[in-house]
Amino acid sequence: MEKLTVIKVGGKIVEEEATLCKLLDDFAAIGGYKVLVHGGGRSATKLAAQLGIESKMVNGRRITDAETLKVVTMVYGGLVNKNIVAGLQARGVNALGLTGADMDVIRSVKRPVKEVDYGFVGDVKQANGTLLADLIRKGIVPVMAPLTHDGEGHMLNTNADTIAGETAKALSGEFDVTLVYCFEKKGVLRDENDDDSVIPQITPAEFKQYVADGVIQGGMIPKLENSFEALEAGVSEVVITLASAINEDGGTRIKK
Repeated sequence: MEKLTVIKVGGKIVEEEATLCKLLDDFAAIGGYKVLVHGGGRSATKLAAQLGIESKMVNGRRITDAETLKVVTMVYGGLVNKNIVAGLQARGVNALGLTGADMDVIRSVKRPVKEVDYGFVGDVKQANGTLLADLIRKGIVPVMAPLTHDGEGHMLNTNADTIAGETAKALSGEFDVTLVYCFEKKGVLRDENDDDSVIPQITPAEFKQYVADGVIQGGMIPKLENSFEALEAGVSEVVITLASAINEDGGTRIKK
């Protein structure tokens, strides 16, 4: 099977000129088929403030009311996405910016209200790997924004890690997929105060042990759970590394 790399980068990397330029250079240098998935939260918060819209967060997740939805649609699907696409075109990469609504590539359902009403936030229901694979084989590089739709005319704000995972799973039937989550550290650390204590490889059994021992905690737990789910669904390998190291062999590699 032909190799395909799905790279997920947070907003922080793509929102600043210097880190964006380096990322685009590194991403352009990746051989073979590839997909880029990006965030953009800080730009959305900044623009919302300029428009007089307050950003509400619960446990680090954005509450997306109707006004906030307009802002994230503009920022993620427009400003941040097209800026990346234009930068890739300048580097000879034939990029195409997509939200989940474009070509019905990712459809979601609005998150049900439990303790928290997240508003217009989507939980992914299906991703269309066949259509994406057709585009990719034609030499097009999808650049996915963290937005999906419900099939009934509503856009939904959707976590970029989820978009990356679902896209990688959907493409795993067509390609040998490696999913790379870019992170602000060199990988999963044995000691969070020591940037060089990267755990080079994690199996499901080791993961359970690390969580029990308190080595892996907080936001890293769902990231790794997503990674193992992706492997179960057919992705070959998941890597957690620095955005500046996507062409190097470092980071934490997650395997079955």
